[in-house]
Amino acid sequence: MILQELGWNDFFAAQLSHGTPGRVASAIREHFLVWTEEGEIEARPSGRLRHSARGRKWPSVGDWVVLRPHEAVIEQVLERKTTLCRKQPGKEVREQVLATNVDVLFIVSGLDHDYNPRRLERYLGLARESGARPVILLNKMDLVAELNLDLDFILTETRKLALDVEVLPVSATSGDSLDRLPVYLSRGETAAMAGSSGVGKSTILNRLLGEELQPTQTVRFGDDRGRHTTTSRELFRMPGGWLLMDLPGLRELQLWTDIEQLDHSFDDIQSLAKNCRFRDCSHLSEPGCAVRTAGIDERLANYQKLQRELAYLQRKSDAGAAREERQRWKLLEKSMRAASKSQNKNRER
Repeated sequence: MILQELGWNDFFAAQLSHGTPGRVASAIREHFLVWTEEGEIEARPSGRLRHSARGRKWPSVGDWVVLRPHEAVIEQVLERKTTLCRKQPGKEVREQVLATNVDVLFIVSGLDHDYNPRRLERYLGLARESGARPVILLNKMDLVAELNLDLDFILTETRKLALDVEVLPVSATSGDSLDRLPVYLSRGETAAMAGSSGVGKSTILNRLLGEELQPTQTVRFGDDRGRHTTTSRELFRMPGGWLLMDLPGLRELQLWTDIEQLDHSFDDIQSLAKNCRFRDCSHLSEPGCAVRTAGIDERLANYQKLQRELAYLQRKSDAGAAREERQRWKLLEKSMRAASKSQNKNRER
């Protein structure tokens, strides 16, 4: 394989001082399929990496890694250009890395009952935070007539979410407009598809590949919900020299970012806020609020909800870090006391 066709560039080359570079194409626990110049190999993490890796340092699909010379052992994960991550589902406040080194994020939404502008705003926040370029794919265009949908209205409303983001209606079933997807990438670049289960991500992938590599299922009758056919992340080489990653459907997407980064996804609200009477307007009940009078009530409510979520995560994260620091000092003090006692005993002897 030619590394440049897998996404290798000067950014990663500058970090390599030893070993063999390779890209993680799939990962199942501690078993990794890695693409190298010599071909595919099944690799495992080194003992040092296994015991030192925490969170972002553990190999993920899309990562460039360093393999031990002449061995299928991963010794190092190179610094990433982009990282798609969210809060790990559940009560514990931890980051979950979904994919790395993604240049374009195709945000896939069905035009059926799956369509939800508020959810799309979350995915746009995910893309902005990661550094990937977002493109919204509105799938199931073949159902427009059957469901009596006003496609022009949906496109207009979707484009309001981010004026600088391309919105493309497609049909995975018929293949309509899928030939436009490679236009958004250069040779060697990587895209990922994200969205709810049942929106047709795997069907789109199979269409682009020209063969059924990813299993698919029909959505449930009545609510158009998917059945989580894709359960793992995997990288595919596409005709035309780019790469595509199909991510499992996400039931829950809590952003892992900061308020400032969130504001970039709601730049229309930031522009309106400049005309508020008070500079520190919270857009809740202050008089002269230009945002509340702009007729974007649902979008504003979602923005404020995401603000509260991120503020809560920040507080929990800070509290967790403080606990870890206190515990570290307790262990250090305990170790120092033990050492002091040992020295005193030696003197008495």
